[in-house]
Amino acid sequence: MKLRPLYDKIVVERFEEKEERTPSGIIIPDTAKEKPQLGKVVAVGPGKLLDNGELKPLSVKEGDVVLFNKYAGNEVEIEGKIYLVMSEDEVLAVVEDYQA
Repeated sequence: MKLRPLYDKIVVERFEEKEERTPSGIIIPDTAKEKPQLGKVVAVGPGKLLDNGELKPLSVKEGDVVLFNKYAGNEVEIEGKIYLVMSEDEVLAVVEDYQA
């Protein structure tokens, strides 16, 4: 299944959480960690609909790594993967030269 966002919406795949340990070696459970606020844009809509009926192209594109607010978007699960669908307005920044 492929998701095609409408207007100024984008679909973001949140980066995987890394296993975290305290300095003493205790593993921090997923429930105690905050979700990552970085993700990769996997789909973008055609643009923002302006009052005059024209579409303004989006600033982000597929493949961009973006930083977003921790409460941004709505989670959807498709074929076992979780994605965020959000407005371009909820993106705080595009991360240049991201190294995983």
